[in-house]
Amino acid sequence: MSIAASAPRLSRGARPRFNVSFEFFPPHTPEMEAALWDSIRRLTPLHPNFVSVTYGAGGATRERTHATVARIIKETPIHPAAHLTCVAASRDEVDAVARDYWDVGVRHIVALRGDPQGGPGSVYQAQNDGYQTSTDLIKGLKKIGDFEISVSAYPEGHPESASIERDIDVLKEKIDAGATRAITQFFFDNDIYMRFLEKVRARGINIPIVPGIVPVQSFKQTSNFAKRAGASVPAWLADRFEGLDDDAATRRLVAATVAAEQVLDLVDRGIYNFHFYTMNRADLVYAICHLLGMRAAPHDQKAI
Repeated sequence: MSIAASAPRLSRGARPRFNVSFEFFPPHTPEMEAALWDSIRRLTPLHPNFVSVTYGAGGATRERTHATVARIIKETPIHPAAHLTCVAASRDEVDAVARDYWDVGVRHIVALRGDPQGGPGSVYQAQNDGYQTSTDLIKGLKKIGDFEISVSAYPEGHPESASIERDIDVLKEKIDAGATRAITQFFFDNDIYMRFLEKVRARGINIPIVPGIVPVQSFKQTSNFAKRAGASVPAWLADRFEGLDDDAATRRLVAATVAAEQVLDLVDRGIYNFHFYTMNRADLVYAICHLLGMRAAPHDQKAI
């Protein structure tokens, strides 16, 4: 009995040029800071397109973000993208942060409205003297400097949005204001992303819509976060991690397999740009990039 030849897989053919970016969050403790910089040193030799650093409400968090971004510029060859939100700050305060970023050498901002101060599920209230929306924020940033601006996109819909169509309207408004890249909320079902991409392209939106990929370090933690963010968790994913709460070694192997399957399937569908939510850990992300054929040069590896 002959076996019919399957269609060639792009992920197993000639290596295309991949563009990857990595997201980190600012550390809260000395131990977390050490883990963050171990991850940055591990991933730097892969020459990411950029790395982004998250930013939350509250002065201490904002100061940690600024310090992390400034250190990346000073101590590494990679380009940082600093997150900036509208939450709990006046226009003057946000503008001052943006100018400080520009002064230390930041030329790329991830512009976000930000989560409600009461957390996901609560009602968002813009500050009266602040930027009201992410579109307003982008317009303000463009008056301060010629920043490259990335924004968010939601393949399964923003939790507060009436529809995917309205989400795409908002994305178009952000592009018209000056955004040149969108990074998606993480997802696990690639069909959802591809359907969203088809709708976006049908609206004449041609900027990169970069899939956000989260390697599952902890299924329970990721599942809870997905619920708050409006991202679905397929039953098959829960099945993969069933019974592994107390088996960290197997859980890590499963996590690597799941993330690699997702990324390689996207490559087979013609997707070559990826944004990884690292959770400040490099091991799984580094392994996925290795599977994509990305390699550190010998002199880069010696410098780690």
